[in-house]
Amino acid sequence: QVHMVESGGGSVQAGGSLKLSCLVSGYTADTSFIGWFRQAPGKEREGVAAMYTRTPDRKQHHADSVKGRFAISRDNAKNTVDLQMDRLKPEDTAMYYCADDDRHVGGSPLSGARYRYWGQGTQVTVSS
Repeated sequence: QVHMVESGGGSVQAGGSLKLSCLVSGYTADTSFIGWFRQAPGKEREGVAAMYTRTPDRKQHHADSVKGRFAISRDNAKNTVDLQMDRLKPEDTAMYYCADDDRHVGGSPLSGARYRYWGQGTQVTVSS
């Protein structure tokens, strides 16, 4: 079974940066994307970024709300999928999760419905 372990969350001031890491193990043949999601209290889960894993170019997808500020990347040496977050805003405050999808489900890379395995989350808090 695929396992995901997030790290790197914390508390920062608005305008600051954080880098989240997702340690991924146990890839399956059904994987096509690794995604980052977030959920704030009282809010729906939101897809933040995703990376396609089945071709070498590793095409990236980012939500409009974070485009230009967040970047998903792969660190092959560490076997992590990272999320660099710059120019953080208070509205970025949320629990952040990484997830592994099932390509047979289909749907948007930023839709949580296509993801099968989820990490435990790492908290990001941005103060104004």
